[in-house]
Amino acid sequence: MREHDTCRDSLWRPLSHHAHAAMTAGVLLLAAACATNPVTGEREFVLMSEAQELALGQQADGEIQRDMGVYDDPALQEYIQDVGLSLAAVSHRPDLPWQFTVVDSPAVNAFALPGGYIYLTRGIMAYLGDEAELAGVLGHEIGHVTARHAVQSYTRAGGAQLGLVLGQVFVPQMRSNPYGLPGLGDAAGSGLGLLFLKFGREDEVQADRLGAEYASDGGWHPQGVADMLSTLGRISEAADRRGTPNWLSTHPEPEARVTEVRPVVAELLATRGDTTLRVNRSDYLDRLEGLLFGDNPEDGVLRGNEFLHPPLRFALEFPEGWEVQNSATVVLAKQPGQELYMLLQLAENVQGTDLRGIAEAGMESAGYMLRSGGETTINGLDAFIGTYVSQADGVSEVVARVSHIQHGREVYVLGGLGPAEPFSGVESEVNTSIRSFRPVSREEAESILPNEIALYVARAGDTWQSIAQRGGEEIVTARTLAIMNGYPVNEQPRTGDQLKVVVPGGGR
Repeated sequence: MREHDTCRDSLWRPLSHHAHAAMTAGVLLLAAACATNPVTGEREFVLMSEAQELALGQQADGEIQRDMGVYDDPALQEYIQDVGLSLAAVSHRPDLPWQFTVVDSPAVNAFALPGGYIYLTRGIMAYLGDEAELAGVLGHEIGHVTARHAVQSYTRAGGAQLGLVLGQVFVPQMRSNPYGLPGLGDAAGSGLGLLFLKFGREDEVQADRLGAEYASDGGWHPQGVADMLSTLGRISEAADRRGTPNWLSTHPEPEARVTEVRPVVAELLATRGDTTLRVNRSDYLDRLEGLLFGDNPEDGVLRGNEFLHPPLRFALEFPEGWEVQNSATVVLAKQPGQELYMLLQLAENVQGTDLRGIAEAGMESAGYMLRSGGETTINGLDAFIGTYVSQADGVSEVVARVSHIQHGREVYVLGGLGPAEPFSGVESEVNTSIRSFRPVSREEAESILPNEIALYVARAGDTWQSIAQRGGEEIVTARTLAIMNGYPVNEQPRTGDQLKVVVPGGGR
């Protein structure tokens, strides 16, 4: 019997009795991939050095910041950086070039890139109840980095291109972009592809434990980890899933993990006591006043099934019930349960060419041939609408009904696509959506204001329903308000509690 060595086992496992000639070279190559895990202290086989890990994180960070946008609040960014650096300093890898950023997304999520790049969406900040919960989220993501979970996933994938392994942002089901239309596959190799990384249950539980330890060592109450998992576990499947994937899609089973982290919290408190550990609810809530909630009008907003873009001065209606994702380069809608899509994006190479020429050239470059089409007008705007066909891998024929619409100096590509037979059932809806594209007046554009977080002290007799309907307009549901404030949905607010509410904004 010999002591088990995962790294050594990995070295020898690939070498069959047919590989004697290459054995020495293979052992030398694989030996270079053995490393000590910073958290466990155990030897492990990985296909990415720390230098490569840092380089990947640095490259992807630029893509994340460009494609998602950094939330425009320097004071808030400095606050998150300060809390994050305090946690990183007591972690297993304090010397990484740690960076903590709030990105401008309404989705409820937090994620980490290899090398120490940690992100919170502004959406998740609205659901955290205090600074201890904030420390729990940041500590959890730090734990993924210190334990090198992404590096291990990369190794398990055999060293393939990480973006392709982890999936695409816009349409994860379409890993090879079988329909070929521009915009559907552009994110495959970008840093945004990292957002679809799903760690295994063991990795998530380990990150929860590390998050509680780092929070406690940094001076925050470790119960914040369990509290934030409870809150995130209450978020329903109907929560906003547009844009960035939400926490529930990338961090599985938060409610079940509450049970597993509680003994860790109890052990930490027994060792340290909780008299000096910070929660800082009031300070955290003060930081949230004025935080944008939901869509940012600068990037376009969704009101029901209508998408409006105030700066670009246009609006359109997607088919009722379709799921809509908005990103910096494309707006994508999908019929639930079907491989049927609509998209909106800007056309490229439009100077000096008529709309028909722009349409044919753009669609041909994507592998589509024009079957029929013609010039028309849509709500006073010049347009070319065509039906195109393409052969895709594993699909007999793909049909696309696409319009190229001239609005100001830009040409917008708006259309739908899918396999021929099911697409015929939604073609009428797609045509209606195409014909809904309209200019937006300056007055209407200026009236589209963001929603934001405000603070409110609960009074006797208040219910979530009555608070949601203050001012006569229900911006978020009573259920959402309860979850945002850390309450079970069947409990009413307690008199005197300081609560987060959502109000019409526009003052920032």
